[in-house]
Amino acid sequence: MSLAPASRGVLPDWMLRQAIGEGVIDAGRFTIPASNLQPASLDLRLGEIAHRVRCSFLPGESTVKEKLEHYTFDQLDLRGGGAVLEIGRPYLIELKERLALPPDLRAKANPKSSTGRVDVFTRVITDRGHRFDEIAAGYHGPLWLEVVPLSFAVRVREDLSLNQLRLLTGRPDMTDEELTEFHATSPLLFRRQEPVPGDELHLADGLFLGLDLRGDDARHVGYRAREGAPLLDLTARRPVDADAYWEPVRSEEGNRLVLIPRKFYLLMSDEAVVIPPGVSAEMTAYDPTSGELRTHYAGFFDPGFGYDPAAGLCGSRAALEVRAHDIEFMIEDSQRVCRLTFQRMLAEPQSLYGSGIGSSYQQQDETLSKYFGRSRS
Repeated sequence: MSLAPASRGVLPDWMLRQAIGEGVIDAGRFTIPASNLQPASLDLRLGEIAHRVRCSFLPGESTVKEKLEHYTFDQLDLRGGGAVLEIGRPYLIELKERLALPPDLRAKANPKSSTGRVDVFTRVITDRGHRFDEIAAGYHGPLWLEVVPLSFAVRVREDLSLNQLRLLTGRPDMTDEELTEFHATSPLLFRRQEPVPGDELHLADGLFLGLDLRGDDARHVGYRAREGAPLLDLTARRPVDADAYWEPVRSEEGNRLVLIPRKFYLLMSDEAVVIPPGVSAEMTAYDPTSGELRTHYAGFFDPGFGYDPAAGLCGSRAALEVRAHDIEFMIEDSQRVCRLTFQRMLAEPQSLYGSGIGSSYQQQDETLSKYFGRSRS
């Protein structure tokens, strides 16, 4: 791929297609489905074998296969009907896609939104890698996905997509000053159908989002994962009844909620987010200074999320995955609990996030993932 020396930005769908054609992204004897291309990312697919491993690790100066010789307990065949991954067990799965990055391209991986919403923890490692989900410029080799179900035992199989990949060049991150200027002409956050005033933006290497703990008339604000839930089949063709997996959560008077330690919650952001065609975003995992709360697996927001000026769309709210650590923790309405960082696109994508490409969470008012039917509670 030929990029200008001073290029900076996230590669759009049509450039990802070019990268596949030139072998920068390759799947060997497998074909990469066109449907796996998103506006600024590529859905990665599970391979044929899952290794149940003793512990998580980074390869350091070794290849992943060299490490697996010491850490593998068992292997599961993901072909056909797939296999069940147990709660709290780490598994390592070689992905079908591999990379041959040129010196001016690096990559980053993140869980898909549907993966985070079922509390399945994933992260990518590479041969001789020293960081999770960060693939160095010039890397040639396989991609491996660590998968840890945390709330539900899940069934997975070959070709299932649990995470996504972006290609980047240069330094595409937008500064707080750039975000302020951009928001003034093309609003990025809305609150109750109106752009958030510039002097009310909370910036610190990105935009912070608050919680909605007002909820509906019944104070319903989200869901908490049930203990002892049935097996969750991520390969099922139809959504399953949510009531077996989730219990509704309602705020108390004063629009507050006490989080129970180590329980997994799905809540909604107070603000609605807009990602215009020229930018992309990433929700970064955030730990408040107190250390009592973890909010949101990292995740990508592609161009077009919450964006449709012709239809008068004023953003889409973000689903937030929240867990308290060791003691009960009080959260309040509008409390800032997560951060969006923004990156410039190298060029605008041909397709935008939305119903036109089968996106699941445009105009969402529900936190549950696509794997579930709406709760009756």
